[in-house]
Amino acid sequence: MWIGWIEFDILLGDVQSLKEKRSIIRPLLAELKRRFDVSVAEVGDHDQYRRSQLGAGLVAADRAHLVEVLTAVERFVAARPELELLSSRQRDLHSED
Repeated sequence: MWIGWIEFDILLGDVQSLKEKRSIIRPLLAELKRRFDVSVAEVGDHDQYRRSQLGAGLVAADRAHLVEVLTAVERFVAARPELELLSSRQRDLHSED
């Protein structure tokens, strides 16, 4: 069994409040869940309205599938016009590690 996750550091565009931030982040998280069947959450920068840290996790039978899905998630987030992807960190572990 393979366990993988990816973390994103994101800068939001013309956002002036936490309410506006939520109006961007919530639909993004919902779309990632629906499209890629991953677990996702906002994992940091909760009190900053122009920054966000998101995480997505996945369990898979083989590493190739895990890497394929997490790479697709990263491409999807990077392509969003309303945000700027500052960095991403991807990690995977085998259950026997």
